[in-house]
Amino acid sequence: MSITRAKSIDSLYEECKDFDLVLVPDAPMASALNRRLDQPHFGPFAITPRRLAARRREQAEDRLAFLEIIQTTDLNWKETSYAVGNILQCWEYQGTADAILDYEQFATTATHTAVDCIAEMDTTSKRLTEYSIEADTSVAVVGFKQFTELERSILPPDYETVDPFTEESFDHPPFRILDSPAAIVDAVLDTVTPENADDVAVVLDAVSQYSSLIESALEAAESPYYGGPGFNDDARHRAFLQLLRSAHAGRDTRVGDVRPLLTQLGMPVDIEHDEKRLYDLDRPEVDWILEFRDEIRSRTFEEAIDEYEAVTDASIDAFREELATLGLLDDAVTEPAVDRLEFYLQSYEVPVDRENEGVLLADAKSAAHVDRAVVFYLALDEGWTHSSPRRPWVDRDQEFERNIRQFQLLLQNGVDQYYLVQDTAGGTSVTPCLYFEELFDEEFDRFSDLDSLQHSRASRTTQDGFEKEPLDVSPEEVTALSQSSLNSYVNSPRDYFFSRLVDNPDKDHFREGNLFHDFAEFYVSHPDAITSDTLDDVAAAILDEVDPFLRGVDREVRLTKYRVGLQTIVKFLNANSPHGDALVTPDGGRGENFFAEYYDRPIDASHTERWFENTDLGLKGKIDLVHSPTRLLDYKSGSKKSAYSIVKHSALDPPSDKPNFQALLYLAHQRTEHPDEELQFTFFHFLETLDDVVTGDSSLEDCLTTVTYYPVTYKGYIARQDTFTELQEDAANDCNKTFSQVEYEEYLAFLDVHEFPETRDKGELMESAFARLLTEQMKESVGDYKYVKKGCKQALRHLLRIRNQNYFTGDVDAFEQFVRDRLSELNTRRAGDERLPVQGLGGDPNYRYVDNRDCILEGGSR
Repeated sequence: MSITRAKSIDSLYEECKDFDLVLVPDAPMASALNRRLDQPHFGPFAITPRRLAARRREQAEDRLAFLEIIQTTDLNWKETSYAVGNILQCWEYQGTADAILDYEQFATTATHTAVDCIAEMDTTSKRLTEYSIEADTSVAVVGFKQFTELERSILPPDYETVDPFTEESFDHPPFRILDSPAAIVDAVLDTVTPENADDVAVVLDAVSQYSSLIESALEAAESPYYGGPGFNDDARHRAFLQLLRSAHAGRDTRVGDVRPLLTQLGMPVDIEHDEKRLYDLDRPEVDWILEFRDEIRSRTFEEAIDEYEAVTDASIDAFREELATLGLLDDAVTEPAVDRLEFYLQSYEVPVDRENEGVLLADAKSAAHVDRAVVFYLALDEGWTHSSPRRPWVDRDQEFERNIRQFQLLLQNGVDQYYLVQDTAGGTSVTPCLYFEELFDEEFDRFSDLDSLQHSRASRTTQDGFEKEPLDVSPEEVTALSQSSLNSYVNSPRDYFFSRLVDNPDKDHFREGNLFHDFAEFYVSHPDAITSDTLDDVAAAILDEVDPFLRGVDREVRLTKYRVGLQTIVKFLNANSPHGDALVTPDGGRGENFFAEYYDRPIDASHTERWFENTDLGLKGKIDLVHSPTRLLDYKSGSKKSAYSIVKHSALDPPSDKPNFQALLYLAHQRTEHPDEELQFTFFHFLETLDDVVTGDSSLEDCLTTVTYYPVTYKGYIARQDTFTELQEDAANDCNKTFSQVEYEEYLAFLDVHEFPETRDKGELMESAFARLLTEQMKESVGDYKYVKKGCKQALRHLLRIRNQNYFTGDVDAFEQFVRDRLSELNTRRAGDERLPVQGLGGDPNYRYVDNRDCILEGGSR
């Protein structure tokens, strides 16, 4: 099977011109035939059955019936809408208003009430039911199969049917595949101009993203259009409804949830506040909306409109009139009333006056005929498929036949047709409209399997754009990277780029973490200011600062969390006071400290919050606590990570899917201060034992994770006497038993001859030649016993554990070269020689750790 060729309007006119009356399935086809009349005609010529019977423009009778019933009966709005929809639909398919009462499951009291009310109304369906065409009228029916039972009821005994299709197949144009919705819209705009707009139509799924995209694009290009946004799409109407909804949304409403409303009201708030509760935001920009919220329950809808219009200096008279029609204008703005209003606007399309000029935007599920010379068809995907009503009065096979005939007619409109589609979206194949499965004999899963053409996106300028002024300025060179910047850059250079351009909202955990850091810094300087009793005040102060981010029900839990975290920090610092000289590094400024201001005491400790910028290495950062000259400490409010995990995620070739170079970066800098010493970096997860503290069974050691830098190579470390002693005494039992029977000199001689593999993978190590040779050596020295083979495996695991939980000179040397390479690469990209790609060194970025997800196209490097 293939698409059946439709007859042209001129051909249909020639077949129908001698008839007194021509009935057609949709109004655009009627208009097209009427425009071809070449002689005066008494009365209507081509017309739809509904227009013929009503003698007026077709009205949305479901909305009118709904309005009538809610005003004249006691039915609630939802049961009214449900009953009206069923009654009118059954009437359309069965031909009478009370036909629905023949279906027991639908013949409810509400349905009886609604039927009685609708039967008395002057609806188009009622006029159609009572109308009949005079027997002496010659009638042609175009597309008889597309008429419903109610539409057919007006036909006289004798009439002629005209098939809108020929016996030939339609040689459809190729599917033109573009890479994004924006590229598809651009392709349309490349053709449309204000001068030719009346010759162009765009067919799309009205509820898809293409609807708003094409509307905004045409507006930006100043090209006229009609058939697009309706009553509910008006930005002023949406903003007013959101204002009413937000007034009843409760105290946990976030600023980000109502940002579009605040913008529409002319009350912009910095993005840093997005995660905070609106009603606890102490900002003058939101004072009006907070006052409106407090007084909303005593206001009527009309008073609310008056206030909205006053603050926005915009009129919404159409909304006022619709509220009057609904009988809500003088009602109080209660939450149930707002619910009913929102339900109505979601269920019915309120009619609006339109200028019928410019590009015609046609809904793919409503139109069958579009009388324009050039027609663009956008997407042609699953959204174009009709959902047949699942009701007992609907013959679904007949409905499918009607829809697929309409679909075939729709695809052939215009002199030139352009099918603009996507082959993939978000890495997933786009499924073509299901009707194609019936129409095409070939098997396919996506548009590229059919007759198609690939198109790249052409550059298009609709306006002059921003003014540009060339500047003879060299790009500023980046000389040092912080650990957060390096982590972001390695995961996705594009995300790193946007992080320097785009502000992100504050988060509760950021604010909490900063306050805990401030407290720890303050306590090192002023331990005498803090007692067990004052910790409650400190926890309450933190809670007050974080409160705008929290739900009311979270306060008590957070207060306990803060009290335990503070207690753990105090306990650790009391038991482990910093000592020795602090790092001698350039001080970038200590910055503000919340508790220094809270207690009005200066911070004078030289061990805390030490800033460094080491341009020789290309590194910079701030160390939370220099615990000793050879031990750095970082406070963490998140969950504890093992030393293995820390080393794993600082891998360089290839990088981890969650790159984190903090420990390695700080140890690299510390090595320049103490080049030949053993160094430690400790993560202090002060909330790790929260549950244990509550139950009275906690240990500070459970909060600490330490990674060590040894100023030797890994090979040199495992060749030490101390490491051999560990294999004899501190490893697993069979390992101890095996190696306690050999001398250190034999172990050292083996390592001198055989190179330990570079791998960090246990499986690869166990399968290596080194493992085999070690086992053979130990069997020769100790004996061919089962425990020897097992002991060698335990020894290898012990040695590998040392490598995977610590850093050695080779690791830090490689990291320093890695940073130099990244800086060189970054500065080349900043100079404009190439774009910063989406993909990092490890391939596609880990999007869980991308901060500017909305700015990045997934799956691409553009």
